[in-house]
Amino acid sequence: MKRGPTGEFSSLSVGGEMVRAFVPHPLPPVPGISFEAVREKLDRALLALGRLDAVSALLPDTQLFLYTYVRKEAVLSSQIEGTQSSLSDLLLFELEEVPGVPLGDVTEVSRYVRALEHGLARLRAGFPLSNRLLREIHGILLAKGRGADKTPGAFRRTQNWIGGTRPGNARFVPPPPERVEECMAQLERFLHDESVPTLVKAALSHLQFETIHPFLDGNGRVGRLLVTLLLWKEGVLKEPLLYLSLYLKRHRTRYYDLLQTVRTGGDWEAWLAFFAHGVSVTAEGAVETARALAKLFQKDRDRLRALGRGASSALRVHHELQIRPLNTIPRLCARTRLTTPTVTKALRGLERLRIVRETTKKKRDRVFGYTAFLGLLNEGTQI
Repeated sequence: MKRGPTGEFSSLSVGGEMVRAFVPHPLPPVPGISFEAVREKLDRALLALGRLDAVSALLPDTQLFLYTYVRKEAVLSSQIEGTQSSLSDLLLFELEEVPGVPLGDVTEVSRYVRALEHGLARLRAGFPLSNRLLREIHGILLAKGRGADKTPGAFRRTQNWIGGTRPGNARFVPPPPERVEECMAQLERFLHDESVPTLVKAALSHLQFETIHPFLDGNGRVGRLLVTLLLWKEGVLKEPLLYLSLYLKRHRTRYYDLLQTVRTGGDWEAWLAFFAHGVSVTAEGAVETARALAKLFQKDRDRLRALGRGASSALRVHHELQIRPLNTIPRLCARTRLTTPTVTKALRGLERLRIVRETTKKKRDRVFGYTAFLGLLNEGTQI
């Protein structure tokens, strides 16, 4: 449905040239959205979210899945912004006893994990989903790395733009800096509008956030985190298991085109259809991964029980590898409370069964990988 522009243009001078910055109208849209046009896709998305919410029934411990799944999202979301780190890079980086891991972009990716964990911890403690929390998340996200000089934790005080080499030839120019606080205050009020269905609220809020582009850097990552935090905060998901970065990475051109289509033409229905389809595809993919992991873990446990006397120790090591599929002997000893010889023997048994593989080919500081587990998680993260 075409409504015309969903905001107004404000003319300003940036670097000696006049540009037109776009200031979005407050949400919800006026005239209202025609939900009949997207009802089927919204219903399918909600059904997929319900299945995802039941994923805990597929795994003995949802946290086993969540730990690595969050890190996969950190890699994918950061890759959209141009980082080159892989999931294995991040998992190795988090093994502090492994020296010589190339830092590169991995520090930036690890900040994403910390930002998400901070946001969830604050919400669990009763803090509202608010602009203050988004600024806190942004501050952690950009505390180190390429964005450290882009005022982490603060809304921008200068003009930014998207695409092009300067505002004058940019694809899109967000609101002038003096309008950012006003726009974000309006968005915060919308986040707490209980009359809007959560899934619709998440879709509209994400687009509005990206249109305001309130930070000098990191807007894409914070905007994607906003979706997950909102769905979890409003009880659509018991665990923060929905991450859209893989879908947006695969459909990047369509995604950017639709953001602009809403701004210039007001076709919110086209955006909602795209967003709802992304939620369906992402949730269904997560459920399939969880089922595959549950099947893998059970198959490997059955094989390990056939080891005889060493089965008990091997199963304890195997459990730790379900939590961290890249691991070291010292860490496995600390986590299982087994001796170094016992863990080493268990790993040999796991290697013989081709459940794990030693990845470093070194005598010291060796790293062991749960290869099939990593293979399932690596989908879409290849650079």
